[in-house]
Amino acid sequence: MRPINLMVAASAALMSAYILGNFHYTIIKLHTLLVVVFYTGAANAFNDYCDYEIDLINRPNRPLSRGLLNSNEALFFSIILFIVGSLVALLLPLKATIVSVGLALPLMIIYSLRLKGIPIIGNMVVSMILGLSFIFFGLSHGNINPMIIPSILAFGLTMLRELIKDIADIEGDKENNLKTLPIVIGEEKSIFVSYCFIFIIGFGSLMPYYFNIYSNYYLILLIAGVEVPLVIIVYYFMNLPLTSSAKKSSNLLKFSIIAGLIAIFTDHYVS
Repeated sequence: MRPINLMVAASAALMSAYILGNFHYTIIKLHTLLVVVFYTGAANAFNDYCDYEIDLINRPNRPLSRGLLNSNEALFFSIILFIVGSLVALLLPLKATIVSVGLALPLMIIYSLRLKGIPIIGNMVVSMILGLSFIFFGLSHGNINPMIIPSILAFGLTMLRELIKDIADIEGDKENNLKTLPIVIGEEKSIFVSYCFIFIIGFGSLMPYYFNIYSNYYLILLIAGVEVPLVIIVYYFMNLPLTSSAKKSSNLLKFSIIAGLIAIFTDHYVS
C-alpha cells in the first residue's frame, strides 16, 4: 500500500477539510479520509500487480519483487480495497460519489492496465487522478472553489514527477516494451520537456500570491517547499548522472506536492 503515500493522502484530506471550513464535521471528514486512503492503497497494490515484470528491474525492493506475496494475492488485496473504498464513497454526496466511483476509480484501473506506457497520456491520467482528489474533497464538503488551486498545483507537480519518473525507469520500461516519453523521443529531449514544466509550475504557482488570493505566508512556504526544490532539480540534471538525478528529483517532488498544500493550509490557518 506504500505507507508514505497513504500518509500524504490522509494529510491532504485532513488539511483540505480545514481549508474548506468543515474540519469539525467528523462523519464527512472520516468518510472522505477513508475513501482516499483505501483508493490510494488499492491503486498502489493494483499497479504493483500490473507492473510485476517491470518492477523486477525498476523496483526490486517492492513486496512482489521480493517474493513476499504472489501476484494473485496482490490482485485480491487491491480488489478488496477498491470495493471498500467505493462502498464508503456511496455515503458521500452524489457528486463526490460520481467523481470517485465513476471517474477516479476507472482511471486508476485503466491507467495500470493500458495507459502507463503511452507517452504524455499516461502521465496526464495519473496527474488528473491526483488533481481530482482535491475536487473530490470540495464536492464532499459542498464547496469546490477553494480546491481549484490545490487541484491545479497537484496536477502540475504530479505531471512533472511522472515525466521524471519515466526517465528514472527507462531501463525496465524498455525491457517490457513500453513507449514512455524518454523511450520515444530520447532522454535529453525529455529533460527539456521537464525543464518547460518546471518553468510553468514555478511561475504559475506564484500567481495566487500575485493576484492576492493568498498572502505572504503562502509565498514564503511555497518558495521553501516548491520553488527551491524545482531549482534543485535543475541542478541535479545539470550536474549528476541522469538516472541518479531522476530518482532524486522524483523523491523531492513527492515532498513538494504536500508542501504546496501545506502552504495553502497555513495561509488559511493564519488568516
